[in-house]
Amino acid sequence: MLNWAITFLIIALVAALLGFGGVAAISVEMARILFGVFIVLFLIAAVAHAARGKSLPV
Repeated sequence: MLNWAITFLIIALVAALLGFGGVAAISVEMARILFGVFIVLFLIAAVAHAARGKSLPV
């Protein structure tokens, strides 16, 4: 999921450089949404892992 967020961010940057404002705005929003979802899922997984009492892999 983080890969998709980074992909949309790169699309937004390229579109902004080329002057495609609408495409850039949509890509930025998609990157923000996907990054937010990624962070939430990461936090849920971290809390679930800690609740099971397992230590972090080294």
